[in-house]
Amino acid sequence: MEITFLGTGTSHGVPTIDCMINGYSTCPQGVCKLSVTDPRHQRTRSSIMVEWNQYTVLIDVSADFRQQALRENITKIDSVLITHGHADHVTGLPDIRSYTKDKPLTLYGSEETIAMIRKSYSYVFDSNTYIGGGIPHIETIAAEDSFELFGKTVVPVKVGHGTLRGCYGYRIGPLAYIPDMRTIDDENLRKIEGAEVLILNCLRRQREHSTHLILPQSMEFARRISPRQCYFIHMCHDIHYELDSKEFDSFMEFSYDGLKVVI
Repeated sequence: MEITFLGTGTSHGVPTIDCMINGYSTCPQGVCKLSVTDPRHQRTRSSIMVEWNQYTVLIDVSADFRQQALRENITKIDSVLITHGHADHVTGLPDIRSYTKDKPLTLYGSEETIAMIRKSYSYVFDSNTYIGGGIPHIETIAAEDSFELFGKTVVPVKVGHGTLRGCYGYRIGPLAYIPDMRTIDDENLRKIEGAEVLILNCLRRQREHSTHLILPQSMEFARRISPRQCYFIHMCHDIHYELDSKEFDSFMEFSYDGLKVVI
């Protein structure tokens, strides 16, 4: 299994528009200005691509999907998993039309997520829509329980993220992917125990957040799962790769756009 980190940032991305407007003078650790010279600090919105058995599965279609697809030379997508319906995770959806010319693409998510997508992109699912420049041909499946996908079992992991009732992470064999989480119950925690690789949200260094884990909480959670390797994702401009990794355990790393990991 190969994992490509398409994007590793929050909904703002890095550098942020706010910092640019202020001449980068208000950036907490100077990360936005540093991103101009250090590509690791350039963070598009979070998404990963997972490949196994010659199949390519996208998890989330971020607002920066077009840029990510061109950068990584993505020539095909066989299926899509959506973690939840927030804009930074689904607004690249119209751009997957280039991958649906030969056959529809199946998209999986919670019932809530599928309903949000079908509402936000109603024209995609309306048989009366004038195609014009093209629309993505998508088949949606609400999957609340485990399902088989290209020879592997995909396990939805329900997590607490704001007021959403159907926000997921996913367990696929040795991989556990959770980009947006604040809480998780014991039943769903058990679903990710034993994962070799954990990809986990890590919003910022400090200051509690109502819908996301912050760095100390992410580290504590990673220790609880104790994977062979943990990569932190969904990071805002508070996170500095070198300064903030000094307290890491040996199995912890910050991810970055374009990082490839083989399990």
